[in-house]
Amino acid sequence: MSILIVMIIMKRGNMKSTTKVAYEQDVLASKKTVLLDVWAPWCAPCRGMEPILETIDKETKDWAEIIKLDASVEMEMVQSLGVNGLPTFLVYKEGQIVGSSVGATSKTKLLELMSK
Repeated sequence: MSILIVMIIMKRGNMKSTTKVAYEQDVLASKKTVLLDVWAPWCAPCRGMEPILETIDKETKDWAEIIKLDASVEMEMVQSLGVNGLPTFLVYKEGQIVGSSVGATSKTKLLELMSK
């Protein structure tokens, strides 16, 4: 008898993911506006935001980028960012947080945060 183990990895679109090690380069040193999506695979609202984030990613690719941070993997990083709920969206410009939103939200609100 053989057992087949299947691991399902949730594809996070074409958006880049970051880690504690790459955060400085990926987020803080970016020349573009960065929307950091702090999410987890078990978080239903996080998964529900995916189509909105994919649309925003396509519409803003010339001046912004969406970068994912998996809270279930990077727990220490999440704590250092002061994240208390998922999903959390942090907007960075020139390495500084200029806006944030906690919980599922609208495309309009995220675009407004990114455009400030």
